[in-house]
Amino acid sequence: MRTTRDRAVKPITYAQPPVELPLRTDSEPVPAAGCGVCAALAAQRREARLEGDGSVVSDCNVELRNHPHPGEST
Repeated sequence: MRTTRDRAVKPITYAQPPVELPLRTDSEPVPAAGCGVCAALAAQRREARLEGDGSVVSDCNVELRNHPHPGEST
């Protein structure tokens, strides 16, 4: 049995409803002009899309969104 700070908590032993995550509807990130890292990620994303690997496409999008460039505000 797990516990919280003050009381014991019974483990869940029955089915729970599925967790529903929102569908991301914003556009894909655009690679920054002249950035080799962004160009490589865009190429990898393109190949993954052709192969039907949505997980890698999503990973590349995250990396492109988070990749810093000089002069950008965070």
